[in-house]
Amino acid sequence: MIHLTQDNDGYVRMSRHFPAKTTVSITFNDGTSAEYSGQRMNGIYDEALAAFRLGNNLDAKGFDRNAKNIHRRNAVDHVPVHAGMEP
Repeated sequence: MIHLTQDNDGYVRMSRHFPAKTTVSITFNDGTSAEYSGQRMNGIYDEALAAFRLGNNLDAKGFDRNAKNIHRRNAVDHVPVHAGMEP
């Protein structure tokens, strides 16, 4: 089981996919906690990654085709979550 804690801004730290069958427990700011499957968390991560890439004019693989040099990782490290999410 993986334990995550929501930060004050409403995010959990998640910089990669989790194994699909792993149970992920999230403790929210309001004191509640819930369990989600790794597959559900991977879907939430993918949604956040797609929004990041869209907002930064990157292609589907995370590249800026107009940039001369690519030095940073075009990914997200924090994923927005909220109490009451569907499992």
